[in-house]
Amino acid sequence: MSISYPNFAENKLSEKNMEYRNLGKSGLKVPVLSYGTGTFGGTNEFFGRWGKTDVKEASGLIAICLERGVNFFDTANVYSQGDSEAILGAALSGKRQDCIISTKGTFQMGKAPNDKGASRFHLINALDASLQRLQTDYIDLYIMHGFDANTPIEETLRTLDRMINSGKVRYIGCSNFAAWQLMKSLTVSEKLNLEKYIVYQGYYSLIGRDYEQELMPLIKDQELGLMVWSPLGWGRLTGKIKRNEPMGEGRIKSGGDIGSPPVDNEFLYNVVDVLKRIATEMDKSIPQVAINWLLQNETVSSIVIGARNEKQLIDNLDSVGWSLAPHHMEELNTLTQPNLLYPHWVGER
Repeated sequence: MSISYPNFAENKLSEKNMEYRNLGKSGLKVPVLSYGTGTFGGTNEFFGRWGKTDVKEASGLIAICLERGVNFFDTANVYSQGDSEAILGAALSGKRQDCIISTKGTFQMGKAPNDKGASRFHLINALDASLQRLQTDYIDLYIMHGFDANTPIEETLRTLDRMINSGKVRYIGCSNFAAWQLMKSLTVSEKLNLEKYIVYQGYYSLIGRDYEQELMPLIKDQELGLMVWSPLGWGRLTGKIKRNEPMGEGRIKSGGDIGSPPVDNEFLYNVVDVLKRIATEMDKSIPQVAINWLLQNETVSSIVIGARNEKQLIDNLDSVGWSLAPHHMEELNTLTQPNLLYPHWVGER
């Protein structure tokens, strides 16, 4: 599948070398890098493997982000069962007016039958709880964290539409939907004259390019934007995993790859070998090359980066302000090209 990689150089608006793009078809400008707060809290077993950033540490990391032009912060109510939102809200105290916040709802937040899903009942409760934890009276971008097959799409979209009309939400998006689920949602919104999803938040990396086959053509056609999550392949492209070397301390070694898609070891080593060589040639780091490859994709509005500490954060922030050479792009594209799913291989053939 061919991918076009336009030159975004004219879109650089910040003196701090940050690039801004429109969030999907909306007029909202966002930095191409946003800061993900899945490491904030770490107060349960699952998210504890990602990180355990407290309010003090979060405040320092956010200060670095703002200094570098990153004012877009992504969280979710399910991250550490609300603790990530609470820490982000506390760390943004006095800075809220200068920031863009996205959070998510849908996943399990309690033991009761209605403590999950995309029903009107659950979403209204979930939004109000998120607003309280984030210490704000509005959410810039509210994202459905997953598709709820047990709730009519119309019910979900009418609820989100009313949230926007109430002023509690400004834009809406979705995450982890199949292409048909996203397209059906957009069709229902158009038919009923309801607010539409403007952005899709999805997994995309050099070692996870499934997005390109079904979702990317849809997003291009419908003029949505992509917010990339896990651009470093669940921590596999941080440079801590290399051929014939012991694994470095980090998310993968601590068990943070639980729930991730499997990746063949030889394929991973081959990709890292090339990333390491390109990084050396360009005087960059392996993560910077992997993130910059994503930035060349025209459907990307923002890439959600994560960091446990200041060193990781600063390294990731240095992924912008430059571009991979065309021959590097071609090499990485060819090396990581996935086998096409049916019926796409028919069309290609």
